Amino acid sequence: MRVVMFGYQTWGHRTLRALLDSEHDVVMVVTHPKSEHAYEKIWSDSVADLAEEHGVPVIIRNRPDDEDLFQRLKEAGPDIIVANNWRTWIPPRIYDLPRFGTLNIHDSLLPKYAGFSPLIWALINGEPEVGVTAHMMDEVLDAGDIVDQRAVTVEPTDTATDLFHKTVDLIAPVTVGALDRIASGQTEFTKQDRSRATFFHKRAEEDIRINWDWPADVLERLVRAQSAPYPSAFTFHRGKRLEVLTAVVSEGRYGGTPGRVFYREGEGVVIVAGADARTGRNHGLAITRVRTEDGRELPATEYFTSMGGYLTSRP
Repeated sequence: MRVVMFGYQTWGHRTLRALLDSEHDVVMVVTHPKSEHAYEKIWSDSVADLAEEHGVPVIIRNRPDDEDLFQRLKEAGPDIIVANNWRTWIPPRIYDLPRFGTLNIHDSLLPKYAGFSPLIWALINGEPEVGVTAHMMDEVLDAGDIVDQRAVTVEPTDTATDLFHKTVDLIAPVTVGALDRIASGQTEFTKQDRSRATFFHKRAEEDIRINWDWPADVLERLVRAQSAPYPSAFTFHRGKRLEVLTAVVSEGRYGGTPGRVFYREGEGVVIVAGADARTGRNHGLAITRVRTEDGRELPATEYFTSMGGYLTSRP
């Protein structure tokens, strides 16, 4: 098939690589300009550079809604469009242009975790699996019929970076597998159960602020989800920002007021956590490594020279 690829960052790069290595003919690539957004500078392999290395025409757009792009797509005559990590709305006249429509590759197990940053949200929420879905594009974002879907297990110590590497390796088999089904003439695919659909927004500064009313297990997953190269989860100690780099759920149960710097346990310092912490039934969050406002990284047992006082969500 003649393929036009819409994509960005490493997700788009892996998709384009899979297409170039397949039996299909990539006739054009559409990608976004470079961005200074914190999350878009991570996993930023260039789709444009890969396309140009292989002599594929490249068009750069923030939004694919201008007449010039539409005419160039018509001239390219694709049988199908394949999209991965395209960050803005694609209008119907474009996604319906090819005879086989548009196949979107999304890094979640749809219908759950449509939208943005699905791996981070899924990890924070304690999902047992994550994965990649290839689905046909329609008028509702990430809601079209599923052509191919593959999953991997979330292990107890996985970070968002670990999950990225696990799922990015699924892009090629999911993409090529879906195209093979479409090229074979199959037209009936799996309908999404919209009653199970969830949709998440882009991550921002507010989403990595620690709320000590959250249970310790959720906070521990937040710290893993925001591990390098993502911005670290943060709190405030004595009015200064403190990033939490690593943490575990405490072995013991600790009662009191959420945010209290309470007790040394193993290699960590336990912070009281959970809105109902006063009951004494909760585990705490044992912080093991921190980064200070001036950029110093050190074990929590060295940073907290004495117990007492509080960590807070704001200065």
